[in-house]
Amino acid sequence: MKTLIVHAHPEPKSLNGSLTDHAVTVLRDAGHEVRVSDLYAMGWKAAADADDYGPHASSPLKVPLDSGRAFDAGTLTPDVRAEQEKLLWADTVILQFPLWWYSMPAILKGWVDRVFTYRFAYGVGEHSDTKYGERFGEGTLAGRRALLSVTVGGPEAHYAPRGINGPIDDLLFPIQHGILHYPGLEVLPPFVVHGSDRLDPADYPAVAAAWEHRLRTLETTAPVRYRRQNFGDYEIPALQLKPGLEPAGRTGFGLHLEA
Repeated sequence: MKTLIVHAHPEPKSLNGSLTDHAVTVLRDAGHEVRVSDLYAMGWKAAADADDYGPHASSPLKVPLDSGRAFDAGTLTPDVRAEQEKLLWADTVILQFPLWWYSMPAILKGWVDRVFTYRFAYGVGEHSDTKYGERFGEGTLAGRRALLSVTVGGPEAHYAPRGINGPIDDLLFPIQHGILHYPGLEVLPPFVVHGSDRLDPADYPAVAAAWEHRLRTLETTAPVRYRRQNFGDYEIPALQLKPGLEPAGRTGFGLHLEA
């Protein structure tokens, strides 16, 4: 197995740093190949702009179209092309980050904004009255798996179905479904460490053991059963879930999970 870990925390000695280091050790000890994109250590540029697209940047700038032209021409900046090549190399992608303001750190969002370009992660495949592109279960990254490893400051009860912050699966839906499942990745259930701000050093061995278990079972863990766009559940081109497919009592994001 070949695993890409995209790490997004500014402190190497943080819990996130320890989890990334532990993942590298566990996976390599199991005979897997591992690459790490440590975004802060790399000095990753988070903002997508005209510099990314060189001679293919238009005026006014059109980020989707310009990024697609640069991708097709092979003229995206070297840092972006390197990350795209890592994604194509990997069997499994792990995003390691703290939950900040209900989402990923800006540097990681900037990695997505710049690396998931038009013609690479979206705008792929046939667009017609019967097939609205290869996405949500198909696409460039199909056949690969993804896993979020997330540290959360608050206790688990705050992120339960009746918790004030909302269910953790709902908070992560835009990342898991909208970023990872969109270009074809199969998304595994997330690994979440709650109460990370109050974690005592004595608690870390239990966290590390749980993380090791998840890592050693990556290949056998069933993915989240997100519906696939072009496989009969949605009306095309309206992209509305077909009547009668709503599981009893399920609304919102839950509609997009298979029954």
